[in-house]
Amino acid sequence: MPPDSELVSRVILADDQLAFSQLVERHQAAIRAFLRRLLAGDHAAADDLAQETFLAAYRKLHTWQAEAKLSTWLHSIAYRKFLERVRKEARYQVMADVPEPEASLHASFHTIPVSRSGNEAESEILAQQLMGLLNAEDRACMTMAYSVGMSHEEISEMIELPLGSVKSRIHRAKLKLQQWLEDHDHSISKGGETTAQEKLHA
Repeated sequence: MPPDSELVSRVILADDQLAFSQLVERHQAAIRAFLRRLLAGDHAAADDLAQETFLAAYRKLHTWQAEAKLSTWLHSIAYRKFLERVRKEARYQVMADVPEPEASLHASFHTIPVSRSGNEAESEILAQQLMGLLNAEDRACMTMAYSVGMSHEEISEMIELPLGSVKSRIHRAKLKLQQWLEDHDHSISKGGETTAQEKLHA
């Protein structure tokens, strides 16, 4: 497939809908995964915000600077959409604790078979839910660093926080999540299975 820059040029110059569809197809999985972490596992809301992200990107595509990665630019739009949702809805604020995996999974993701086996699907959703223990900025810093793979410098620029603040937020958030995992016996990998702790750093 052609590079992002070529597809963007086609959209801007000729309103090429096929080119934009290719951009969406290329980046939508990463944006959805990013938003699911930020929204502490609310898949429906993440899908809604992903759609809003790409609609906003379509309208603002002419403002993208080609020297920056398109994926980073899309993540910045998604992050702003997330902040708008957090300000409007109290349920995305910090939780006192994480719901029991089985109860929350069967209620919200009943199509996924769940047990206490520590399988990868359960671990990923628990990792998403753990983000709810953090405030919006800490959640974003952790997700951008470990799920998206951004550098501390990139995170600092995106969320407009000093570099030192980004580093301290990530350190503090890691300690908080690791303490929860240890308190709830989720910190040990069993039989090669993927644990929530590993998922947090994936």
